[in-house]
Amino acid sequence: MVKFNAKNLNIWFGQIHALRGVNIEIEANEILSVIGPSNSGKTSFLRMLNRLNELHANFKMSGWMEFDGQDIRKIDIEGLRKRVGMVFALPLPLPLSIFENVAYGVRMHGEKKRARLSEIVERALKQAYLWDEVKDRLGVSAFKLSGGQQQRLCIARTLAVNPEVILFDEPCSGLDPISTAKVEEAMLKLKKDYTIVLVTNNVKQAARVGDRTAFFLSGELVELDRTEKIFTAPSDKRTDGYIRGEFG
Repeated sequence: MVKFNAKNLNIWFGQIHALRGVNIEIEANEILSVIGPSNSGKTSFLRMLNRLNELHANFKMSGWMEFDGQDIRKIDIEGLRKRVGMVFALPLPLPLSIFENVAYGVRMHGEKKRARLSEIVERALKQAYLWDEVKDRLGVSAFKLSGGQQQRLCIARTLAVNPEVILFDEPCSGLDPISTAKVEEAMLKLKKDYTIVLVTNNVKQAARVGDRTAFFLSGELVELDRTEKIFTAPSDKRTDGYIRGEFG
């Protein structure tokens, strides 16, 4: 099943042509790794999937982007962002307790019953592989967690509102190897129930978790294939050069 479908997608920010004629399908319940050097267009592509690019005053687009067969521009933006959650590079916990961080979005969508909130918070923390580390201190400030724990808390906060898609924008860029491994383990488990798009500058991470990998360069989608093929026998020499560290 195709979750997203982009056809001849072009994006501009003022005079900057950030994405150029991108054609790509993202399948349900896959992890799509998106790699490429800085200014390759990969984050612009990611932010297109929940219309965050529209926050830029000089944004414009041409072409087509569908979500579940519907023009993404015709979907209510608040409803879209509930269905397509995002986890950013730096953990951004709210100045609240661990419990209230996870419950925040659920409360905003109208759930007030404490018992139901407790169920949702526990489920989300378990999915983010954080429950066992925090279950006895849910009332403690989220700022007392380590960086890796804060990032998994942000994943739990995203999961609590029950999205269909999770977008990860370099979620492990500031994390140590142990924390990175825990986030990756969570991703691999979550794909059973969610579609995941991961933008990463760590090609080894892309290789570890991606079912398929897309390589972007200068706003163009150079290559998209099964991750194993991308990393062992890429079709384009530019993909091979980037993976080998020849540029980027």
